[in-house]
Amino acid sequence: MTSLCAQASIHATEDIQDAACAVGTIVFKLAYQGSAYAGFAVQIGQTTVAGELTSALETFLRRPVELTCAGRTDAGVHAAAQYISFPALAPELSISRSRWMRAMAALLPDDIGIQEVFHAPLGFSARFDARARTYVYRIATGEARPVLGAPLIWWHRSPLDIDAMQEACKYLIGEQDFKSFCKSTSALGKPTCREVFSASWSHDELMSTNILAFTICGNAFLHSMVRTIVGSMVEVGSARRSPQWMAEIIAARDRRAAGPTAPAQGLCFMSVSYDEGVLSLCS
Repeated sequence: MTSLCAQASIHATEDIQDAACAVGTIVFKLAYQGSAYAGFAVQIGQTTVAGELTSALETFLRRPVELTCAGRTDAGVHAAAQYISFPALAPELSISRSRWMRAMAALLPDDIGIQEVFHAPLGFSARFDARARTYVYRIATGEARPVLGAPLIWWHRSPLDIDAMQEACKYLIGEQDFKSFCKSTSALGKPTCREVFSASWSHDELMSTNILAFTICGNAFLHSMVRTIVGSMVEVGSARRSPQWMAEIIAARDRRAAGPTAPAQGLCFMSVSYDEGVLSLCS
């Protein structure tokens, strides 16, 4: 019987061989409803999006697969367009789009789905080659409980002043140190400067429910950054704080200066931008 250590050594050798033999990169545009998962990244003893996808790919390709994602989402957070990449062997680049779609639909749970398949050059990284990422956070206010869209919405109940929250958005724009909006344990010893390209609130509708939607686009985001921004914005929208408070939070560089972290279910990873031409559609 092969020992566990020997098995680990064999798998490590296979990983090295696969990486050495790779001739290109396969990229998936992935959607998932995050309610049932402990986030995207693999965690021992937890059900995760990456765990489910890795299992499906390894079953289909019959080899170990190591995934890179555009951005790790927390437990309960959703994605309309998460991008993942992995090095591909020559025969795998010949797999048709329709075969990929059929195989992944059969092997993945119903709340995870491949939306598109791309090819990219060897060395492409869904994470490090991303130029911008966009998130949307959805809130329903009022006494009527959102039903059909409930898994994707934070039901806040109390009214919110969208004009005040929109005024607060201007303090987020630009390259700044967003340490105050980062989970404290994740900020230790790590750079916390990020650039926000745009941020805005709007009225929208989801499954016949009127909602307030916060859309933010930046080069990258810290752990729980968007949800903590939203939680702080709600303090402004509830008239407990002024819009200018957002500038004070940023200047403090201290998580204790910001508002509460908004619930996970309202957040959705909406899109990722890459250099034009780097991804080519799989035929």
